[in-house]
Amino acid sequence: MEETIRQVLAEYAQLPVDIAAVGDDDDLYILGLTSHASVNVMLGLEDAFDVEFPDALLRKGTFRSISVMADAVRGIVAPKAD
Repeated sequence: MEETIRQVLAEYAQLPVDIAAVGDDDDLYILGLTSHASVNVMLGLEDAFDVEFPDALLRKGTFRSISVMADAVRGIVAPKAD
């Protein structure tokens, strides 16, 4: 999952750093992620994982790091599997 998130970030986040050098817990906003780019990342994640982020997760903190995004996607995917 984290690798797919990295691919989405590489395509949509427009970070000024190499995504391969970003740790799973690094703060993406400190690294240059903008609010506009985070919306594009969210849309990319929805396409990549065939999910829709619920309103409760539409906040800046959800896209702070790769780990947080992975947890959010797992939380969305798990109920769909039931």
